[in-house]
Amino acid sequence: MRTSTTGRVGQYAALLAYLVFLAFPFLWLVSTAFKSPRELGSLHPTWIPRDPTLDNFRQAFDEQPLLRAAGNSLLAASVAAVIAVLIATPLAYVMARRRTRLAKAATGWVVVSQAFPLVLVIIPLFLVLKNLRLINSLVGLVLVYVVWALPFALWMLVGYVRAVPTELEEAAAVDGAGRLRTLVSVTAPLLAPGIVATALFAFITAWNEFFFALVLLKTSDKQTLPVVLTHFIGAEGVADLGPLAAAAFLATLPSLIIFAIIQRRITGGMLAGAVKS
Repeated sequence: MRTSTTGRVGQYAALLAYLVFLAFPFLWLVSTAFKSPRELGSLHPTWIPRDPTLDNFRQAFDEQPLLRAAGNSLLAASVAAVIAVLIATPLAYVMARRRTRLAKAATGWVVVSQAFPLVLVIIPLFLVLKNLRLINSLVGLVLVYVVWALPFALWMLVGYVRAVPTELEEAAAVDGAGRLRTLVSVTAPLLAPGIVATALFAFITAWNEFFFALVLLKTSDKQTLPVVLTHFIGAEGVADLGPLAAAAFLATLPSLIIFAIIQRRITGGMLAGAVKS
């Protein structure tokens, strides 16, 4: 009994330490965003700003086109999320319901693609988009985001599809419904929560993405928010900490809000179908 209690206390202590480790960067970011330049240069930094100020936020908007960059990020992330879900939904249905070699190969592609380094694909990807004249274009960036979001979207949606009882589809087939009609009228409504969660996750991934946007977008009017944040760092590598922290805090808020909404559904999508009924 004592061993069990001690082990449980140890688990909670480790979990608490891990949560503190994860929360520290964000809490320090928020603290920095509201500090005055004098406090930022202090040799004895504090968690809570002594004289909170909004000057960093005003300066951030004055120095960089944050609203335009946020609009570019919103457009690219939204379109990519919608297209990825539209493609992934029927593919996930086939992978979940048909246990063929092609479905197994697709599942293997999903697993392998998650471990593939970005650096290895950026050069051939750049050349392909250059031949298509999609460099420095939000259209090209959206295509990249769709391809990059598809594996995880498939992984999530396959779990949701497997959680839908096959008896419902068999009943629809008895009534004369074809595969497409069954998917649209029977399965899709039951998948609605999973589709929404998958779309939001794809949106978060595209919203936070930096590497592809940095390489593919050249002019400032097309750049996304993560790329514009780097402009707060000078040519000599000296960062304007106050405005940078304020802009980074505003850029982080949408991801935090959306993830807080869908975190339970993401967990459900990963676990759905793991237990047979």
